[in-house]
Amino acid sequence: MGILNNIKSPADIKKLDASRLETLAREIRGFLVESVSKTGGHLASNLGVVELTIALHRVFDTNRDKIVWDVGHQTYTHKILTGRKDEFAKLRSFGGISGFPKCCESSHDCFNTGHSSTSVSAALGIARARDLRGEKFSVVAVIGDGALTGGLAYEGLNNAGRMRTNFIVVLNDNEMSISKNVGGISKYLNKLRSAPSYFKAKKQIDTFLNKIPKVGGPIARQLQKAKDSIRYLLIESSIFEDLGFTYLGPIDGHNIDQMSQVLERAKGIEGPVLIHVYTKKGKGYSFAEDKPNIYHGIGSFDVDTGKQNGGSKSYIQSSKVFGERLVELAHKNKNIVAITAAMPDGTGLNLFASEFPERFYDVGIAEAHAVTFGAGLAAEGLTPVVAVYSTFLQRAYDQIFHDVGLQNLHVVFALDRSGIVGEDGETHHGIYDLSYLSHIPNISILAPSSPDMLRQMLDYAINTHNGPIAIRYNKIMAQDEEAYPFEFVRARIIKEGKDITLVSVGNMLETAKKAAEASGRDVEIIDLGTVKPLDIETLKNSISKTGAMIVLEDNVEIGGAGCQIECAIGMPVRRLGYADCPIPHGSYRELYKKCGVDVQSVAEIIKRECDS
Repeated sequence: MGILNNIKSPADIKKLDASRLETLAREIRGFLVESVSKTGGHLASNLGVVELTIALHRVFDTNRDKIVWDVGHQTYTHKILTGRKDEFAKLRSFGGISGFPKCCESSHDCFNTGHSSTSVSAALGIARARDLRGEKFSVVAVIGDGALTGGLAYEGLNNAGRMRTNFIVVLNDNEMSISKNVGGISKYLNKLRSAPSYFKAKKQIDTFLNKIPKVGGPIARQLQKAKDSIRYLLIESSIFEDLGFTYLGPIDGHNIDQMSQVLERAKGIEGPVLIHVYTKKGKGYSFAEDKPNIYHGIGSFDVDTGKQNGGSKSYIQSSKVFGERLVELAHKNKNIVAITAAMPDGTGLNLFASEFPERFYDVGIAEAHAVTFGAGLAAEGLTPVVAVYSTFLQRAYDQIFHDVGLQNLHVVFALDRSGIVGEDGETHHGIYDLSYLSHIPNISILAPSSPDMLRQMLDYAINTHNGPIAIRYNKIMAQDEEAYPFEFVRARIIKEGKDITLVSVGNMLETAKKAAEASGRDVEIIDLGTVKPLDIETLKNSISKTGAMIVLEDNVEIGGAGCQIECAIGMPVRRLGYADCPIPHGSYRELYKKCGVDVQSVAEIIKRECDS
């Protein structure tokens, strides 16, 4: 770590010659592997952009210039080079640095990101603001090829080509998003990567025409038109050139010197420029290179073997439960089809894809399309199951409302990572789904409290329910203590009591049980199960007996289950959810405590409510 230890700011990179930059890249990779093996985090994506990030900081000055990182999970090298290396021991930990860009964390971070396909639009806005103010600095958007499956990226590219504003888009093409990229865009980029003759011919034509002696203004403009005409006559243009960009590439993203030269050239070109860079996800660490999807986001692991450290045996991965059950149901029901937005492994649909490839659709990072595509399938009598992380389904709100809800189509939404998600932080917490889904017409919402209940709810949603339905569940669930039959719109009384009613929503049941016991009060515990429509009769009967009710949920309070229960029963209830403010990154235990929904906090509230 000889060179890396002397890098305190991007200015230090500019002092290094090319040979020392290569050594720096190796040291950064070693540091990343060692550090992330302890803290967990996004490893493969960061290993793939080490040289690219060094080149960006070699050419640009982020004290003045602006770099917008799409998604932002690939900014670890950027953070290291901007003075945050010593803070990596607390990466993604409560009170530590985030795994994503944060403006409040460093002046070198100019825009907060966490979801895909946003960088071009944001960077274009920054560039236009610069122009309106008459300022002079460079603006760069770094976007991955996986993010190009998101429609917002094309809205930005289209607008940028029309505006002709000076700014640079670096397309980091590693043939991956989280899983292997799919669709026409992936095939198109592969065509560009594998057609060097196209770029050789383009360069030869440009070189030949540029040798013609300088001429007057009007003639020069005609010559430029002729140059473009000859080039487009002899060789096929890229889609990016057709959109109005100057296209440079493809470039080896692991060659710092070449990258630096191209970035310098791009700075001097008028109008928008797109630099096509190809990199290898997971580069430099064999386990991550071989399985970049596994090492995309990973917990702590052993560096020598690559083996992940095991979790608690008292909990189970919800995605595995969901995936296995869906396969079982699909063997019996031929109408079941599955859709995901670039998340087959994360959602557990990889199992379905392996078993029923002809009934599985990975649409790429395109959640809005996934929903409306599912609506089309449902309109023709199939039963689409759209499996997506809760935070990403937010991107398809209008499609859920307009294309599914209004038409009352039988689309099943499987919302993985609902509630607090831990170390990924505020952009990834799935704490809004109850609020943004509950007012969708015709939709029903289920919240399982155990793996067995998830299995039963999925069976009901697919084989019995009619109309749109969502099942929201956390990443991990407590192992089943005992099985209960699921009944739609039937809240389950777990324990009868007379002092107060505690309504648990979804995965909060374990906390509710422990808090009730710790309070020392005679608490009636209800597992809500169906959040919409509500079992009003059971709720009213319980509060009429106990006189008070607390609703414990892994969702924001505004618009959550507590709000809906209060309106439905016409009586005030104590709502225990999340306040209307961003929740930072940290462990589940720390965040639950911070938000007042841990066992001890809930027990204290039970005691105060009973004693008041």
